[in-house]
Amino acid sequence: MLPHLDALHRTAYSMTKNAGDADDLVQDTYLRAFQFFDQFQGGTNARAWLFRIMTNLYINNYRRRMREPERVSYDEMEDFFLYNRLSDAQGSGSGGSPEAEVVQRVQIDAIREAVNRLPEEYRATVILADLNEFSYQEISDMLEIPIGTVRSRLSRGRRLVQKALWAYSGENPR
Repeated sequence: MLPHLDALHRTAYSMTKNAGDADDLVQDTYLRAFQFFDQFQGGTNARAWLFRIMTNLYINNYRRRMREPERVSYDEMEDFFLYNRLSDAQGSGSGGSPEAEVVQRVQIDAIREAVNRLPEEYRATVILADLNEFSYQEISDMLEIPIGTVRSRLSRGRRLVQKALWAYSGENPR
């Protein structure tokens, strides 16, 4: 289960947008997993099981927070996972000009900001599908929603990110 620690932490940070809360969420996830390890069925996907535990804990904490007055966090940290993921996908970071790296950095910041501004249900689905590469079925199981709902949330979330990026670029979509 420890090989999934980094992926859990990156996703927890993407969900909470706070390093301390992400640490707490991952710690609570492992604690819950060890408490209920006897219920884990051998041969099943341990990664999906851990992510489901973490997602359920996050949803429960989110609901609890919605009933409390809003707290403002001043320890915002940069989401390196998205940056690294996009850098790997574009093959950048090695041999690029400084100007190109600055432009790419601005683009990555715009994408991260667009994802962070998504409504909660869309953001969770986009993060699980596009950043963590879970299948629709795995996301459906983790969030306990039908696959059709996963698809519609993912489509709507991606569309909102696209609109935000069009607005950011100052161009109109065709």
